[in-house]
Amino acid sequence: MPLKSDTVEAASRSLLLLEELNRHRVTSIDRLHKATGLPKSTVVRLMKSLCAMGYAANDRRQGGYAVASRVKSLSNGFHGDPLVVEAARPWALAFTRQYHWPIAIAVLDGSSVVVRFSTIPDSPVSPFHGTLNMHLSLLGRALGRAYLAFCPTSERSMLLDMLARSQESEDRLATERKRALALLGTIRKQGFAERDQMVEPRSSNTIALPVIGNNRVLATVGMTYFTSALDRTDVVQRYVPLVKAMADNIAASVSSLQQ
Repeated sequence: MPLKSDTVEAASRSLLLLEELNRHRVTSIDRLHKATGLPKSTVVRLMKSLCAMGYAANDRRQGGYAVASRVKSLSNGFHGDPLVVEAARPWALAFTRQYHWPIAIAVLDGSSVVVRFSTIPDSPVSPFHGTLNMHLSLLGRALGRAYLAFCPTSERSMLLDMLARSQESEDRLATERKRALALLGTIRKQGFAERDQMVEPRSSNTIALPVIGNNRVLATVGMTYFTSALDRTDVVQRYVPLVKAMADNIAASVSSLQQ
C-alpha cells in the first residue's frame, strides 16, 4: 500500500499535468515533460491514467494529447468569486495600503450590483464597518452607476426597463428615462460615477469606475472617503486617475488569468 506522501505526490503530479495540458489545444509528451519537469516515464504513465479516466485524449492525427470533456466536471461544484474579483483583490489591497481609503469591488447581480470584495478591514479611515455582500442600487450608488453608465447600450436599456418596474426608491429615476439617460451620459463624459447626494450617509462619498474587458463591464471599483477630509477637486484630480489606473490593472490581470 503506497504511503500517504506518495499518494499526495501522485495527485499533485496529475493536477500539474492537467494544468499544463489545459494551456494548449494539443501538446506532446516531450513538451509536457519540459514544461513540468516530470520524468518522461512518469508523464507517459500519468497521461495514460488521465486518458483512461476521460480527462484527456490522445489525438494521434494531431500528434499529441488534449484535454477531454470530463475536465469540465471538475468545476461543477465551484461557486467562488468571479475571476475579476480574484484579479482585483491584490490591486485593491495595495491601493488601501498606500492611500488608506477603502476600496470595494462590485459585480452585477440582477438589477443591482453586489459588493464581492472590500478592503474596509484594512483601512484605518473607512466610513463604514462593512459592505461585503451588500446589494447597491444601479441608479443611486456610485458602484451601480458606474456599471449602468459604461455597460453596452442594449444592456443599459434592458436594465433601465427592469429598474422602471422596481419598487426601490433609489431606482425611481428609471421611470424618467430621459433624465436617467442624461445622468448616465454625464457620468460617461466625466469618466467616473459618484453616489447620489441624497443617499445616506452624506458625510461620505464614493467615486467608482468600471473594469472593462471584451467590450463589457466585468465589475466596478470604488473608493469611499469622508467629504470633510477630502475636497472634491482633490478627489477628481488626484484619486480618480489612481482608481482608473487600478481598474485598468485589474482588467489586464483578468486577461492574464484567462490565458
